[in-house]
Amino acid sequence: MKISRRTILRGAGVSLGLPWLEAMAATGDSTGKPPIRMAALYMPNGVNPWHWKPEGTGRDFQFSTTLKPLEDLKSQITVMTNLWNENSKGGDGHYVKEAAWLTCQTIKKTPGEDIANGVSVDQLAAQRIAGQTPLPSLELGVTPVAVGVDAVVGYTRVYGSHIAWSSPTTPLARELNPRSVYERLFRASSGPQGNEAKMDALLLDRVLGDAKKLRGQVGTADRVRLDEYLSVMRSLEERVQRASNSQQRTWKPRAAMDPKAIPTERPADHAEHVRLMLDMIATAFQTDTTRIATMMFGNAVSNVSFRFLEGVSAGHHDVSHHQKNEDKLRQYERISRWHVEQYAYLLRRLQSMKEGESTVLDNSMILFGSALSDGDRHSPRNLPLVLGGNAGGRINAGQHLVYAEDSPMSNLYVSMLDAFGTPVERFADSNGPLKGLLRA
Repeated sequence: MKISRRTILRGAGVSLGLPWLEAMAATGDSTGKPPIRMAALYMPNGVNPWHWKPEGTGRDFQFSTTLKPLEDLKSQITVMTNLWNENSKGGDGHYVKEAAWLTCQTIKKTPGEDIANGVSVDQLAAQRIAGQTPLPSLELGVTPVAVGVDAVVGYTRVYGSHIAWSSPTTPLARELNPRSVYERLFRASSGPQGNEAKMDALLLDRVLGDAKKLRGQVGTADRVRLDEYLSVMRSLEERVQRASNSQQRTWKPRAAMDPKAIPTERPADHAEHVRLMLDMIATAFQTDTTRIATMMFGNAVSNVSFRFLEGVSAGHHDVSHHQKNEDKLRQYERISRWHVEQYAYLLRRLQSMKEGESTVLDNSMILFGSALSDGDRHSPRNLPLVLGGNAGGRINAGQHLVYAEDSPMSNLYVSMLDAFGTPVERFADSNGPLKGLLRA
């Protein structure tokens, strides 16, 4: 069946952006001790390794050139060296590493009909605190889902467009429109009004019916994309169901949202788009509309142009394959540092948000990093990873922790889940929490 992009949006996809479909009631106490938040910010294409690693270890360390934008936040920063994702070592190119950044699993090599990965650490945490906030989690990005198969390595590009997975076969769709995100947060925070929940349920039934009918009329690749859409819509069914009984709504926002503060839906450029999405994470965490978020600065193999940075004349992926060319390495480092600057921006926003005698940053864990070390080698060893915040005092921040070579990155996730209040004995190939990261 031949079908235009406009028809797909009108027949199925547009409703995904309607904020009232995301409204839900929730239980949970918004008073007392502030909640802990968890976020993961993913940067594609690795880093210039010669400018990443700090000098010194423990608390006696100096930030590298790339990490220098975090200098004023040192007491809230933990840099970890020598962690890797062993389960991604055997795959070619980017996808097997990047899709598994938060799952630490080996993804299935497929052109798209039967994708398989694992449950990501953010979604494991979301499942364990289900119902405590209006939105279980927030998945954000700035680049649309890539389609088709990367013929060079034989993987579907869908893998490179998602880091959050609610099940081994279900990557979660990301919201790309800052205005839609704000409307979604505002609607979830204010709760259903009148008969809105019933109307939402009727609209959702219609959308699901249209999408399922369409699925039987399109080709294999389109069915894969529709299946992803349907998995998101199925999660909305439960949210709408809870929203239909407003009498059970005991959750209260920790801060008010201004309906007039809604951002643009058409950012002027990549830099503005990124900042707006980071603002959405800050708003979501401050209001406690959700406690879990992921953000992708770009898809795998992202070749976003960074010509807006002084001295940069090429795309991100192009300069990451530097082959030790001095000029490409310089541009590569500058692009990496720009991403760190955005990360620092979010941390400062959270630090400015007071919660009694603490701040939202004090009560958060914000992971930043990449699934590759040096993009020229596609290596999953010694990954660039930084953790911001101290999770209400559980994270022993202000350190550069250097581990034995090839220590499991999954140990970091075991530690984060513990600090989040959702401890596990094991995650993927973990063999315990990271030494020195947690306070008792």
